[in-house]
Amino acid sequence: MDRIVTLSSQRAVVVFSISSCCMCHVIKTLLSDLGCSPLVYEIDEEPAVCREMKKALAKLVGRKTLVPVVFIGGRLVGSTEQVMSLHLGGNLVPLLRQAGAVWL
Repeated sequence: MDRIVTLSSQRAVVVFSISSCCMCHVIKTLLSDLGCSPLVYEIDEEPAVCREMKKALAKLVGRKTLVPVVFIGGRLVGSTEQVMSLHLGGNLVPLLRQAGAVWL
């Protein structure tokens, strides 16, 4: 869990992802299209910590399907549903602006 907290505070936007996940790709593409360059941490690329990282992320979001997990401004936003809900409600860009991730 400490590693997640440390990584999530390294940039304005951090995405914990699995390289082969289509929903992770959707979130990374959305953020990129909005002008954001998140730190993307592909947890499957570090087999030594992957299992523990998955457990910790699942505990944070409160469910088994755990990726993507998005942090904005060091705060947990959640997974795909939460990010898309923010976007569709017009609240994602202001949140990204507030974190200094975009200047739209």
